[in-house]
Amino acid sequence: MEHLTPRLLSWASLLEENTLEQARRTSTLPFIHPHLALMPDAHLGKGATVGSVIPTLGALVPAAVGVDIGCGMIAVRTRFSTGDFDGLDRSVLRTALERAVPLSAGGRNQRLTASAERRVDVLAAEAAAAGFDPATSVAHWALQLGSLGSGNHFIEVTADETGRVWLFLHSGSRGVGNRIAQRHITIARELARRWWIDLPDPDLAYLVEGTAEFDAYVTELRWAQHFALLNREEMMDRVAACLAEWTGTDVVEEERINCHHNFTQSERHFDKQVWVSRKGAIEAKAGQPGLIPGSMGTASYVVEGKGNPVALNSSPHGAGRAFSRSAARKRFSLDDLRTAMAGIEFRDSAAFVDEIPAAYKDIDQVMADAADLVSVRHELHQLVNVKGE
Repeated sequence: MEHLTPRLLSWASLLEENTLEQARRTSTLPFIHPHLALMPDAHLGKGATVGSVIPTLGALVPAAVGVDIGCGMIAVRTRFSTGDFDGLDRSVLRTALERAVPLSAGGRNQRLTASAERRVDVLAAEAAAAGFDPATSVAHWALQLGSLGSGNHFIEVTADETGRVWLFLHSGSRGVGNRIAQRHITIARELARRWWIDLPDPDLAYLVEGTAEFDAYVTELRWAQHFALLNREEMMDRVAACLAEWTGTDVVEEERINCHHNFTQSERHFDKQVWVSRKGAIEAKAGQPGLIPGSMGTASYVVEGKGNPVALNSSPHGAGRAFSRSAARKRFSLDDLRTAMAGIEFRDSAAFVDEIPAAYKDIDQVMADAADLVSVRHELHQLVNVKGE
C-alpha cells in the first residue's frame, strides 16, 4: 500500500499516469471520507477510475458506480472432476451454452423460462413498491434477465488446482442498468451546471443526500443491483442444466458465490457512516468469499477477504485492462488469440481479439499486490469459454 496523497491510497504496482491522475481528481472531492482506495487492477474509466473504492459522506457520484450497475461474478463448485469429462466433446457443451444464454450487447430472451418468470415477478414487485417503472428505461427489461452481454462478460467451465470443476460467470444489469446509470449521471451533471458547481471532471457530478434526485437514484440503483444478481443466478441455472445434459449426470452444487463489483452500499468506516462505491472492486470483509477473474485465457481466483480496514474491506475485481480495445486490435491478431487460448474450447472468432489475455494486466501481479486484501482459496483455469460479440 502506498500513500499517493493524504486522501488517495494505492495497492497498484501497475499504474498508468493517466489512471493515477484520474484517481487524484476524484480524491479531491470534498465529501471523500477518509480516503479513496485504489485497487491493484486500476485503470482509466468514465469519470472515476475502474478499480477504485470511493467512500463519500452525504453524496453519491453515479459515475463512481459505473454504467453497468451491479456487474459482478458468480461461481459454482460442482462434484465433477476433469476426469469425468474424458471422451466428451467440449465443443458440444460450448454450443449448448451459446444456445441457452442470449449473448452480445443486444441479446435477450425470446421468452422467459419458468425460473426467469419467477425472478422477474420479484423484480417487478420491488419496482412497484418503490414507485418506479423500469420499462421507462428499457421496455423489454424482463426479457434481458438471463442474458450475458458482450465485452469482458463471459461464461466459463473451469477446473481448480485439485481438478474439481467450477462454473464461472461474469455479467451485470444489462441495458436496463445502463440506462438507469446514464440517466442519473446526466441528472447529476445538469444539477452541477444549474448550481455552478466547479468539478475536476463533469462526470464526477454528484447527488446530495436528502434530495429527491438522490433518493430516486438510490432506489433505482438498488433495484438494478438486485436485477444483476438475479440475472447471474438465472444464467448459472441454465449453465448447470447444460452441463447436466452434456454429461448425463445431475449437477450437484457444493458451493455458490455471487458478488457484485460495481455497486454502492452504506457502510461504517473510520467512525463515520459513508456510502461506499466500489467501481471495479469487491467487498472483502474478513472471511467473506469473493471472485477475481483474470482474462479469457489466464487464471481466475476464488478468494477470502482479510477485512483490511485501510482498504475499506475491499479487493480487486479482476486483471484490469492494459490496452484499450482499439489498441488491442491494432497490436494483436487472431493467430495471437489462438495461441493464447491453446487447450481451451472457445469460439474461434476475430471478434474476441480485443479480449486477448495480453490486453489485460498480469493477473499474477494483481494478486501479489492484493496479498494483504485477500487470501487465495482456489486457482481456476478454463476448460470452456463462451463470450458475446
